[in-house]
Amino acid sequence: MTVPEPITYASAGVDVEAGDRAVELMKASVRRAQRPEVLGGLGGFAGMFDAAALRGMRHPVLATSTDGVGTKVAIAQAMDRHDTIGFDLVGMVVDDIVVCGAEPLFMTDYIACGKVVPERIAAIVSGIAAACAQAGVALIGGETAEHPGLLGESEYDCAGAATGVVEHDEVLTPARVQVGDAVVALASSGLHSNGYSLVRAVFSAAGWDYERPVAELGCLLGEELLTPTRVYAKDLLALIRTDGIDIHALSHVTGGGLAANLARVLPQGVRARLDRGTWAPPAIFDLVRDVGNVPVPDLERTLNMGVGFVAVLPAEQADAAVRRAAALDLPAWILGEVVDGATDPDPDAPVVAGAKGVDGGAVQLVGAHRS
Repeated sequence: MTVPEPITYASAGVDVEAGDRAVELMKASVRRAQRPEVLGGLGGFAGMFDAAALRGMRHPVLATSTDGVGTKVAIAQAMDRHDTIGFDLVGMVVDDIVVCGAEPLFMTDYIACGKVVPERIAAIVSGIAAACAQAGVALIGGETAEHPGLLGESEYDCAGAATGVVEHDEVLTPARVQVGDAVVALASSGLHSNGYSLVRAVFSAAGWDYERPVAELGCLLGEELLTPTRVYAKDLLALIRTDGIDIHALSHVTGGGLAANLARVLPQGVRARLDRGTWAPPAIFDLVRDVGNVPVPDLERTLNMGVGFVAVLPAEQADAAVRRAAALDLPAWILGEVVDGATDPDPDAPVVAGAKGVDGGAVQLVGAHRS
C-alpha cells in the first residue's frame, strides 16, 4: 500500500499565517475608525459596542443594513488597486441606514478571497476604515476567509453590515411627505457601486481596456470606474439636524436608478415630478450610453445619472437646504416637486410606481438633460 503524501491545510490552499499577517497590517487602519463606545480590540470573536448611551434616548429604534460592492470589485482586481473599494462598501451600507433618519453606529465587514495576500487585504480594509472614519462609524470587527478552489487567487468579494439608531418620533417615513414639497438632489461622485455589470459589458464589447486614456474623462477609463462612492452619512445627519430645515424623506439612489428609489419613500397618492433640465450628468454616463448604444430608459433605471441622494422637504426650505449642503461640500440643487397623484402626468414621460415591491408613490422624469 502506497502511503500518500500528508495533506495539510496549507497544501489545501489555506495560509493561516498569511491571514495573521493581514490582521497585523490592518490594525493601524482600524484604530482610526473607532468611537468611544467601542469595547475591546481587533481579533475578538465579536465586536462590542457600549449601548449605555441609548438609555438617554426617549424611544430608541435600531436600524440595520447589509450590502456588498457588486461587480465593481472585478475592476479593482483588473487594475490591481484595492484601497478605494472600501468606500463603496461603506457607502452602500451606512447610507441606507441614514435614509430612515438613523445615525449609523458601528459596522463589520467580510472579505472572501481565493488567496490571502496580506497587503491586498490590508489595502481593502484601509479603505473600509477610512470611509467609516469619514462617516463617524466604528469598524468593530470583520472576517477574512480564504476559499481556494472556489475563487481564483486574485479574486475576492466583500460585504458588510451596520447598525444605527434613531428616536422613534424622528424616523423618516413616507407619511411625512406632503403635496407641494420640493425634491432636492445631492450629487453623486460618479457611478458609485451600481450597474457595473452593464458598464463592464459595454466597455468589454467595445474592446476598451481599463488602462485606456479617455479624453472626455481626463483620466484612464479604469481610474474613472474606480472613483469611490460618495459617503453621505455624516453630512446628511448634519443636514437633518439643521435648525429651520425639516427633512420629510431621504432616498439613496442605488440599483434601480433615481425614479425607482425615490418612489420607495413617497406615500400613495402623490407623484414626484423631476426635471432633467436641472442638471447635466457627468461625462461617464454619456460615455456608457454612447459606447454601448444603451437606450436611455435602460440607462436611467440602472445608473444614478449623477444623483446619489435625494431629499424631500417643504418647498420654502429648499434653498436653505441647498446652501447648507454646499457648506458641507455636497453639490445640491432643486430637482423637482411633489404633486397630487390625481393630476394628469406628462403624456410623453413614463411614470414609475410600485418599485422594488413597495406600494408607495410615483415618480416622473420630464424634459432633457443639460448638455
